[in-house]
Formats: sequence, C-alpha cells, structure tokens
Amino acid sequence: MKSEKVSGVQIYIPESRTKLMEFAFAHKKILVAVNGEKIQHASEQTREIINRNVGYSDGIGAVWALHKKGHHEAIKIPGCELWLDIINAYQTEKSFYLVGGKEEVIQKAVSQLREEFPAINIVGFRNGYLTAKDDEENLINDIGAKKPDVVFVAMGSPKQELLMEKMYLRHAAVYQGLGGSFDLYIGNTHRAPKWWLDNNLEGIYRTLMEPRKRIMRDIKLLPYFYNLVLNKL
Repeated sequence: MKSEKVSGVQIYIPESRTKLMEFAFAHKKILVAVNGEKIQHASEQTREIINRNVGYSDGIGAVWALHKKGHHEAIKIPGCELWLDIINAYQTEKSFYLVGGKEEVIQKAVSQLREEFPAINIVGFRNGYLTAKDDEENLINDIGAKKPDVVFVAMGSPKQELLMEKMYLRHAAVYQGLGGSFDLYIGNTHRAPKWWLDNNLEGIYRTLMEPRKRIMRDIKLLPYFYNLVLNKL
C-alpha cells in the first residue's frame, strides 16, 4: 500500500476502507487517525508510534497535504466510521475488546453494539479512567490473557496512542484509537449535518457550534495550513 510522509508523519493511502482494514489485519498494526493537528503537534515519540504502524487520513488537513504531494486519490476516512466498518465486516470471525469513556458510556456502548451486531464477540471492556495504581497494568494483563483480535481505545490523543503501544508490546492485534467515538455512537454527541460532511466542512461546523472549546485549537492550526499552502510540509 502506498504511503507518504507529511512533516515526518507517515500516512497510508488505501484504495478503499476495505483495503485499509485488510492491510491492518494482515500486519496486525495500530490504526492511527491522522489530521492536521496531529501532524503539527506530534512529539518524537508519537511520530515514531504512527510511523511504526498505520496512520490514515482522518482529517481534511491530512487529505489536503497528500493532495499537495500529488496523491489526488487520497480520501478522508473518519475513524468514528471506520471502527464500525471493522465490526460490521469482522463481527463473526474476530473478537473485540473496548477501552474508554465514562463507565456509563462504555456500558451503554457495549450494550448497543451487542444489540446492533448480535454475532459480535466482545471478550472484555472497561472505562477509560485508569486512576488506581495498578489499573493500567491490570488492563494490559487482561488484554494479554484474553488475546482479542481487535482492541478499540477511546481516550483521546496522545494518551490512547501511548497506551495502545504498551498493549501491543504485550499482545499483537489490530488496535484503533477512537477519541470520542463511544459518546458519538451512543448519541451523547453528534456529527455535523450531511451537507457539511459532504463538503469537508465538519471542522468549521464544530467550531461554530462550540466556539469557546475549539477556537484556540483552530488558531494554533493556522501555521499548519500556512505551511500547507506554501508546500512546506
């Protein structure tokens, strides 16, 4: 599968979501959603994690950067959709483990998944609050014992990438970081309306809906888009 580095961050360019999923399972890698923010603010550690695994263009900033480098076939693959595509495609043959969100969120997400995908084999789950001294170690031990084929981790970046790396060292599987996808799945949060999604304007819509939460984030991204326009990425 083709890939391209943008400011040192490797992004794969699959022909389709199906090809991306097949590649991840063939190589047992961590799927990392890459957007402009992750490219701009990647530390050496997180950049290395992405480059050892499978970064894919989750944000339009990453897609535009790939287009500027001549990869006009690159498309946006929202991680909040990809994990459900994985479940839909592999529910009868793979086992799953879910980590993240508040306790009530993960409980509802698991219940809803079992209702929507009756054949799904969820071998374990827990919330994303690893606050006790041994929580992380116990989680990694449980992953090692149950050996799921797929692990979804919804904790936000870079926390989820760092945790998935530790899990992977204990048990090689397909991992995917999901950010706030569990909340989205159970209806606690919502995506932009279809027109905004179809025109790659979801980020602008979210800023309009939550200006106080997102305006500083968007301002910090201005250097990224400046460098993008000047072909400096």
